[in-house]
Amino acid sequence: MSGFERVAFIGGAGMMGRALVEGLLQEGVIAADKLTVTARSGKSLGRLESLGVITTLDNCAAVANADVVVLAVHPDQALPCLTACAAAFRPDQLLISVVTAMSVAKLRRAAGGRTPVVRAMPNIAATVRASVTTLTFGTEVTEEQLAFAVQLFGVVGDVIPVDEKHLNACTGLGACGPAFAFKMIESLAEGGVKMGLPRDVSRRMAAGVLRGAAELVLKTGKHPAELKDEVTTPGGCTIDGIAKLEERGLPIALIAAVEVSTRKAAELDASADIEQ
Repeated sequence: MSGFERVAFIGGAGMMGRALVEGLLQEGVIAADKLTVTARSGKSLGRLESLGVITTLDNCAAVANADVVVLAVHPDQALPCLTACAAAFRPDQLLISVVTAMSVAKLRRAAGGRTPVVRAMPNIAATVRASVTTLTFGTEVTEEQLAFAVQLFGVVGDVIPVDEKHLNACTGLGACGPAFAFKMIESLAEGGVKMGLPRDVSRRMAAGVLRGAAELVLKTGKHPAELKDEVTTPGGCTIDGIAKLEERGLPIALIAAVEVSTRKAAELDASADIEQ
């Protein structure tokens, strides 16, 4: 896409940064010699040698030479990293952040107050190109810049634009949600083992069941409750299992898990204000 030929990933040697870099290369969105990745150690950058991208330990030099800067560091590193390189940011650049619980206003202010900002929340499934990424953006972001951000995260899965007020909830559900799903898969698989299934068979079935259920929701557009009723025969096996889930409080536990993770994201956002 014109105007976005050079992309720098700050802290891009980590799991999320690498997933995005590999997706961009595999889809041919950006050439390897136009991608710069930074990290805090040469050892981390060594993991990217096979990709043919430019690597450096100098964040500010990477920022200065980029059209788009993707910030992929840990939350406690985000503001110090941006303020250290604030002089290198330009009004014609785009800053994209995948940092948890860091508002557009804080990011823009830390980067010198001149650069448009997009804030995104992908999840671990980006590593297999199946993420659900939510993103929001400041009023300074142009349609072309937003289109590039959507294209960037589109290489690792689905993209859903939302108002920034929903980003903490998107963290609680979208970013933390895979861990809740892993726990469900683990528990379903253990149930199969308890009933005599081999572990490898049970684990594969449990994962496939969640994947299939998700595909039904997405492709049919039906409410999960409607699909549940379709598979729940009166007096059959499934209704007994559903009753046990209700008895043990699974629905409430999942709702509470999203709630507490959302509140934690809000706390992290507030603590960043105090530190700044």
